[in-house]
Amino acid sequence: MFTRPHFKDYIMAKSVAIVVLFTIAFSLLFLYFIPHRNEAYKAIGLLTLGFSFFIFFIYRGAKKIQKELSTINKYLKNLEKIDKIDYKTHFYILEFEEINQNLMKVLKSAKKREDVKQRYNAKLKLKNRQRADMISAIAHEFRNPIASIMGYSQTLQDDPDIPKPLQEKFLAKIYNNGNKIETLLARLIMWNKFESKEANIHKSTFDIYRLVSEVKQSLEESYKERTIHLLGNAREVEADRTLIEVVIKNLLENALKYSKDTVTINITDTEIYVIDKGVGIREKEVDKVTKKFYRSGTHSWDNSMGLGLSIVKTILNMHHTKLNIASREGEGSTFSFII
Repeated sequence: MFTRPHFKDYIMAKSVAIVVLFTIAFSLLFLYFIPHRNEAYKAIGLLTLGFSFFIFFIYRGAKKIQKELSTINKYLKNLEKIDKIDYKTHFYILEFEEINQNLMKVLKSAKKREDVKQRYNAKLKLKNRQRADMISAIAHEFRNPIASIMGYSQTLQDDPDIPKPLQEKFLAKIYNNGNKIETLLARLIMWNKFESKEANIHKSTFDIYRLVSEVKQSLEESYKERTIHLLGNAREVEADRTLIEVVIKNLLENALKYSKDTVTINITDTEIYVIDKGVGIREKEVDKVTKKFYRSGTHSWDNSMGLGLSIVKTILNMHHTKLNIASREGEGSTFSFII
């Protein structure tokens, strides 16, 4: 089977053939026209030496050109595996130099497109993984309240003679679990609006102390055995009242969920603090709990569906402020923001 020669081998074969042909031709001419044999042999020797140098320089030039072409071919062949193109060379022949420069431009352009493609694929994989985590979180969060509603409803259906107080207790459980599902759905809808950039803020002036009092009263009705201690005085702020209410409610619900002691909310002249004495957050997880879809790998702290604090962070960012978290595992957490 015929195998195509390399550039260097091809050039050398052609050059040697030409040199041998010329050497033989000139040797015959020298022997014919030079009467003295010694002088003819000397001339043939000098001619052979000259052609040998010629072949040597041809070999070096061909070897260098082949090396540079092989390097370019290596880049073309392994473009997807190359992390960085750092190749500077110059050819003696103008045409080869131009080919080299143009190929390098193509390589850099192709590499740039490949980098963009890889970044896009990485983002796509991250999005898919986040959505899978989201579906898992939704299923986990909805399973318990739905199971409770079904269980209590089935009990009421199977036993119509259940005492009135127990019926009322079961109906209250059904109602509370229904409210929990509604809250989860509202959170999903709000997150979707933030993701699609459809959410806007509508600022107004209102009393932040009064708003917190309303949220406190509402949560104390849901958490009847818990106490929320409110500190501070009336203070007017300019913000989106509905969104700030979501922030306060989410922070207080987190504090109630992950602690058993009294939860304190303190309104100062510049900041709002939500303080609990609960399980706390691991130091390595403090910076992660506000990320979308983040769920702790432990049972001690679990950001519901990975959206609660993410929504809080987004709302505060829309108001040009941020959520500050100070926490110690086993001692409690303090969530605060300036408004």
